[in-house]
Amino acid sequence: ARRSRLFDDRQPRRIIVMGGPASGKGTQCEVIRQKYNVVHLSTGDMLRAAVADKTEVGLQAKAYMDAGFLVSDDLIVKLVKDRINQPDCQERGYLLDGFPRTRQQALALKRMGIEPDTFLFIDVPDDALVERIVGRRLDPVNGSIYHLKYKPPPQDIVGRLITRSDDTEEKAKSRLDQFHANVDSVKSIFRDIMVTVDGSGSPGTVSQQIGDVLERRLAKSAA
Repeated sequence: ARRSRLFDDRQPRRIIVMGGPASGKGTQCEVIRQKYNVVHLSTGDMLRAAVADKTEVGLQAKAYMDAGFLVSDDLIVKLVKDRINQPDCQERGYLLDGFPRTRQQALALKRMGIEPDTFLFIDVPDDALVERIVGRRLDPVNGSIYHLKYKPPPQDIVGRLITRSDDTEEKAKSRLDQFHANVDSVKSIFRDIMVTVDGSGSPGTVSQQIGDVLERRLAKSAA
């Protein structure tokens, strides 16, 4: 198979991917990671690892969590900076998954000198996102996720499937309201490097769009 030109570029990719709940962001991040060999960074995973490893940031984060508080923006950004400065991210580039979530986090990233080259926004209409969320069903036996319309479960297990507590229409709309309140301010900070792709198609179609966008940006930066 033809290697992506992104592999051959000497400058590692520095990508942020943002999308609403059920936008397919997780699926597309995995495709980008495999295709371009960048390091996939999720703040949730990084926090858990830092706490488990008892790093300085991890111990500070644990103190927040044990007290029932949200971990501060500055601490999360420091965690991200420390991780980005590790050799694998410096050599291969990174993919920040759903971060920064707020204007304050975005500004803190900039203050710490973290400059991504592409801000990729996966755009899906709210009504489609709500439909994706409320149609999800969980198999409590093996943890598989189905969707009544897009990934129907086998008939013999339908009776045991459950709806997760977060997957109601009311909670879905609340999450979307919160997402929009934050994402517009984040977009404004990365306006110069932002690319929007239509996330309402099939995962393969969206992946193709993203691949085209990343290749075009590479060609532009190499010119």
